[in-house]
Amino acid sequence: MTEGARACSVPRRALLLAGAAACLPLRAQPQQGFRLGLLTQDDDERYASQTLQHGYPDAPGGRSEPAAQLGLNDSLVTLQMAGRGSAELVTEEAADTAALPAALQKLLQQGVQHVVLELPAAGVAAVAAAAKGKNVILFNAAAPEDVLRGAQCARELFHTIPSHAMQMDAIAQLLVARKWNRPLVLVGPTPGDRLLQAAWQRSAKRFGVRPVAERAFKLSNDPRERDLGNVRLLTSDREYDAVVVLDAQGEFATQVPFRTVLPRPVLGSNGLVAEAWSPFHERYGAPQLSRRFLRRANRPMTSYDWAAWIAARAAAEVASAYVKAGVAQQAQALRQGALAVDGYKGQRLTFRAWDGQLRQPLLLAHGGGVAEMAPLEGFLHQRNTLDTLGYDAPETACKAG
Repeated sequence: MTEGARACSVPRRALLLAGAAACLPLRAQPQQGFRLGLLTQDDDERYASQTLQHGYPDAPGGRSEPAAQLGLNDSLVTLQMAGRGSAELVTEEAADTAALPAALQKLLQQGVQHVVLELPAAGVAAVAAAAKGKNVILFNAAAPEDVLRGAQCARELFHTIPSHAMQMDAIAQLLVARKWNRPLVLVGPTPGDRLLQAAWQRSAKRFGVRPVAERAFKLSNDPRERDLGNVRLLTSDREYDAVVVLDAQGEFATQVPFRTVLPRPVLGSNGLVAEAWSPFHERYGAPQLSRRFLRRANRPMTSYDWAAWIAARAAAEVASAYVKAGVAQQAQALRQGALAVDGYKGQRLTFRAWDGQLRQPLLLAHGGGVAEMAPLEGFLHQRNTLDTLGYDAPETACKAG
């Protein structure tokens, strides 16, 4: 081969290699890892050590960081398949409600676009106001108040914790199904009790439950008010099919089961409670999730833990399914039901378009097991039976959905 031919063979070989390389499949370019924010509030009384020690039904069992981290771990394969190389939980704690906007801003500055909120209702509202117009999706995992799904709703705000309306609808469905249509209702004096009362009254009217009476209870050291805390006096002088106790703080409700004058079931804030999760839930692979959480947190999984876990799953799923889409498009996909999440409850779960609430079955659970799962059989809906729990589209007061 002459020197000139040898010189010409080099570019020809390069062309052949280039052509072969063009026929190979393109390798996915690694993208930035997924960062999930968790925003908490130090002065949230529900997480005070003395409150947690009581272990009241349908109350937090501890902080939700282990649940959110477990949700990220369970979504790691999905994230990696979407080209996101890692998953990180970024936690910010605000001292009080006033400090929450600044805490949210810190998360945004760290590249966080999806935030789980472990906050009381006032904190959720404050963060939603601060997030307006910003590239962020918020998941409320700890505030069941209906107003956050109504007048105080926001386009960026989604809810994984069941609302009061959903819980009371589940209780009312059970009363109707069991033909316990004439319950006695005991309601406390606190603002939280009044919210439960409003939700209960709506549900009772919706499903045709007719309480025989509503009686006020009060725990007090004042001798003149002692009768208001006496369960036997409060449950006397009337015939009733069941007792519905509405106690947001939970202390009085613990005294009601087995202390009523008539031998009747107790529902609401104790006895049979409508919950997002119970460690006694044994269907649809649920024990696997409960065991994984128990190993990580060294305590049973509660409704609040499940809400944080499913929020992390939903955030990771939408970020993986819509990698190139902006946050606004991701939020729209969630509201349109284009993405569903498995919550170990027997069906894929989607968010409601009108108020951002996660549709989900509720467990009617007691201290030793799960009696039923709502919606109960026979309660129908024209589109989705899960929408028999909580505010339906024609009922919503949300203007941002």
